[in-house]
Amino acid sequence: MSRSEQARVRAAGFQPVQVLAALVGLVYLVIGIIGFVRTGFGDFTGNPDHMLMGFMINPLHNLVHVVVGVLGLLFAASSASARTFGWILFIGFGLVTIWGLMITGVIASNPVSGLGNPLNLNAADNWLHGASAVLGLIMAVMPARKKVHVESTDSGAATMQQPMATGDVPGNADVPTRPVPQQTGSPEAAAQQQTGRHRPSRWRMHRPGHTTH
Repeated sequence: MSRSEQARVRAAGFQPVQVLAALVGLVYLVIGIIGFVRTGFGDFTGNPDHMLMGFMINPLHNLVHVVVGVLGLLFAASSASARTFGWILFIGFGLVTIWGLMITGVIASNPVSGLGNPLNLNAADNWLHGASAVLGLIMAVMPARKKVHVESTDSGAATMQQPMATGDVPGNADVPTRPVPQQTGSPEAAAQQQTGRHRPSRWRMHRPGHTTH
């Protein structure tokens, strides 16, 4: 029976992008929780002098970190969702970085200056958010580790195979095969042809000085 093989390329196991999504989510979740311990829940969008490792924070800023952390852990469940999380980081933190640069005066024009500084951003926050945006882009375009899976399926009904003088033995191509003799004519002629190979010659060899009667 003839068979055909189909090769399919699939993602191989837990992907690196999923590891990154889980790590980023865990880091932001921890930062957000520690931030709430430092600031509490009062003055939600104010600009208090609460600092965390050089970063300015307030309750709203902490809430954003917690949400990002939870999304990272949830989206790490699959390769596709982890890449989606990467795009969220790139777009979201990219916009926040630009906004922070306008708030800190690096970019002179600020069309949303009327909103003030509800996240209590400073220059250190801009660096963190910019790095997070770049990391998100890397996660979004990171190639997956793939593995080729070969599947064998029946291609149809059994087909008759003619004997071949140099044919292949199924499952053992190194074993030579003998040519199949082609028989012609009647079975009697074939039998005579086989026995004729071993028939002794009627002619005897004449030796010098010997005569036959």
